[in-house]
Amino acid sequence: MLKVIPRFLFACCLILFIHAGVFSQPTANPEPTYAEKLGWKKGDRVVILHIDDAGMSYDSNLGVIQALEKGVANSVSVMMPCPWVPGMVRYLKEHPKVDAGLHLTLTSEWRDYRWGPLTGQPTAPGLVDTEGALWPSVAEVVQHGSPDEVEAEIRAQLERARRMGLEPTHLDSHMGTLFATPGFLERYIKVGAEHGIPVMFPGGHNYFLIRQLQEETVAQLKAEGKYREGQEIPLPPAIAQTRELGKTIWASGLPVLDDLHNTSYGWQLPKGTTPTDDNLRKLKTQQYAAAIRNMKPGVTMVIMHCTAPTEVFKHISDSGDTRKGDLLAMLDPALRKVIQQEGIILTTWRELKERRSKVK
Repeated sequence: MLKVIPRFLFACCLILFIHAGVFSQPTANPEPTYAEKLGWKKGDRVVILHIDDAGMSYDSNLGVIQALEKGVANSVSVMMPCPWVPGMVRYLKEHPKVDAGLHLTLTSEWRDYRWGPLTGQPTAPGLVDTEGALWPSVAEVVQHGSPDEVEAEIRAQLERARRMGLEPTHLDSHMGTLFATPGFLERYIKVGAEHGIPVMFPGGHNYFLIRQLQEETVAQLKAEGKYREGQEIPLPPAIAQTRELGKTIWASGLPVLDDLHNTSYGWQLPKGTTPTDDNLRKLKTQQYAAAIRNMKPGVTMVIMHCTAPTEVFKHISDSGDTRKGDLLAMLDPALRKVIQQEGIILTTWRELKERRSKVK
């Protein structure tokens, strides 16, 4: 069981998930990748094509099922407080080989479509807003919620899944809320280690995460007129510390990711372009193909949000086009071909756990 999570995690979380800082790419990591530690060969690129937000809506469930059955996506996680969880869990129980975890949910971000904590307002008042729902933003959860309330809610979501007959293959975090403070992160990892459930954590070279933050922060500095072309920006020590936490999670008996790709939600058509199935498919397929070609050796989790929007979804969220684009890309034979041509090895959290159990 994992007992101690160091205080430096707050800096790690800020750097990895709240875009605090600009930095250069690290040098090649001389240590074996987690893929190698799990039994794959040196140089292998091992990928989980993971769908978030199952159970959020009927449309979300439709997209998830299509992407899993007809596309190349091979993993999913469920938002247990949401209205369409029963339908998703019923499907998963009928398809027990599907790699399905929990998308641990501490926020309720849409204006007219809300959900509350499973622990309830009297038990977790710090997690509840004025509408009786979870807070809309991560910042508000940090401001009002406590680690004790967060841990209780994590446990309640796990308990509901098991009561419904779903044994999760992994845990991850909706909107990255559980990475927002060291206390939240500590409880997230604590519950996973206690129950032997893998937790999503990128503790390896983090090539994509570093590049993502670099691009975003350089753009911000340019907008502020503070960026000088060619300026040297050092790598913060917290990146190395994140790798140290990965080692701690590994020592607890859980697998660890080498990298996390989490930029697809922001891939948008040029302004003024009317979305169609063709241009959404082309945009997303090209972007995913580029990411696959640029992948470094190790285990990488690629996050997406596959949805098949009905006429109702536009009343839930304005993200229908980007979510539909994810689905269309997963269904595109061209993307499957790129995966094959690049020699990408597809894996699941279930396989990672099985491989980790065989490593001393």
